[in-house]
Amino acid sequence: MKRTVTELADGRELIYFDRRDDADRAAPDKRDLPPRPPASELRRDPLTDEWIAIAGHRQGRTFLPPAGECPLCPSEPGRLTEIPAASYDVVVFENRFPSFSAQPGEQPVVGGLSEARPGTGRCEVVCFTDDHDASFADLDPGRVELVMAAWADRTAELSALPGVEQVFVFENRGPEIGITLGHPHGQIYAYPYVTPRTRRTLEVAARHAERTGRDLFADVLAAEREAGVRVVAANDHWTAFVPAAARWPYEVHLYPHRRVPDLCGLDAAERAAFGPLYTGVLRALDGLFGVPMPYVAAWHQAPVATGRELSHLHMELFSIRRASNKLKYLAGSESAMGAFVNDVSPEEAARLLRAMVTN
Repeated sequence: MKRTVTELADGRELIYFDRRDDADRAAPDKRDLPPRPPASELRRDPLTDEWIAIAGHRQGRTFLPPAGECPLCPSEPGRLTEIPAASYDVVVFENRFPSFSAQPGEQPVVGGLSEARPGTGRCEVVCFTDDHDASFADLDPGRVELVMAAWADRTAELSALPGVEQVFVFENRGPEIGITLGHPHGQIYAYPYVTPRTRRTLEVAARHAERTGRDLFADVLAAEREAGVRVVAANDHWTAFVPAAARWPYEVHLYPHRRVPDLCGLDAAERAAFGPLYTGVLRALDGLFGVPMPYVAAWHQAPVATGRELSHLHMELFSIRRASNKLKYLAGSESAMGAFVNDVSPEEAARLLRAMVTN
């Protein structure tokens, strides 16, 4: 793998990850860009003890441009994009409209009981391929391994930044999910706090360890593998299963069999084994209703400095599509109370997906 670091016209970092050592990445960014926005504000909700980012500059971000104006495609004469090169394998760059950044800004002041501080951190975009019409499911195993190498590289570097407490790697796919760019890509958030979901999960894992002396995540994986009824696919290093208490109509968790805290901990064999399994599950999702399935693919990694001994890297993949012409909306119970109601039996979802993977 060749790794080339350069800068965009406004000073944002851009990194090429190439399979060929002779890849030429000398093309400069010739655009005239405005100054980068200041960091967002973080405000603490005194009722939930959760941090909320206030990032007004994101209102102006690019929204579903036509393919001919895609900012994630390679640059070409007369049309300059976020990627100066004429082609690329995998590329990562700082988001132009970040939820968190290290840009200087005024110290926020908020009345009432809410605390406030700058939204220091970093947000990056990961482009999986220069093919605008492709998807992650289309990537060959070597390209998936290159993407995973980029994810691990960025996890390590972002974890070392001052003030970063958790690194979150994810992909949103499909207009139904709320994407703003159609090009196949994901994102990485370097949060200046431990997210509510991770904090709660680690609290549960700590109670489980205190009560049983065992690893909660390993116990969940072992139980699902033994039961088998919700397993969608598996190989020597990974198991994909629908969780027994799935929140979403079609939800699949992918666990490595060996406990590692984050993507950096995976070895070469585990990285190589992930791609064929994962892309098979993605193709199964697309095949269920004969239309591209909208999804969120979320890597759960250990926080930078806390709970690492309790964490077990895994991906949670889920879709809001519950039928060919129906979506799962987060209505009153889910949005207001955080109490999910799932319309699809996890066992039935697993059966349907397993049949699609097998076929």
